[in-house]
Amino acid sequence: MIMSISVQLKLIIFSFIAGIITGILFDIYRIIRGGSVSNKIVIFIEDILFWIFAGATVFVFLLYTNYAYTDAYVYLWIGSGIYIYFKILSKTLFNIEKKIFELCGKLIRVTVNFILYPVQFIIYRNKFKKNRNYKK
Repeated sequence: MIMSISVQLKLIIFSFIAGIITGILFDIYRIIRGGSVSNKIVIFIEDILFWIFAGATVFVFLLYTNYAYTDAYVYLWIGSGIYIYFKILSKTLFNIEKKIFELCGKLIRVTVNFILYPVQFIIYRNKFKKNRNYKK
């Protein structure tokens, strides 16, 4: 297929960005999975599900940006994007992503506690009000 230079340049840039997106998704997966080593079958299934999700995400990204045109050099640029991401950006972005996940977890915990505390207070109050021995 004959393409102009600008289309080829866009294809290279978007393929490289797709590799970086894959690296970011893998870092997020590492944070979610944590460092715990559990059953090897569970890890295998998690890995397969991650790569299916990552492949679908990259495919949709490439479909949106360049009609999912794939050639050998598209895979090379995706691979180089992943390599560059892990060599240069992964350490700093991993720490930033980890802090964002911790902050989101704290925010969710505070919100849930803020919503549930009045309900727990009412239940606790009513429970002990019925159990008191009142002198008449």
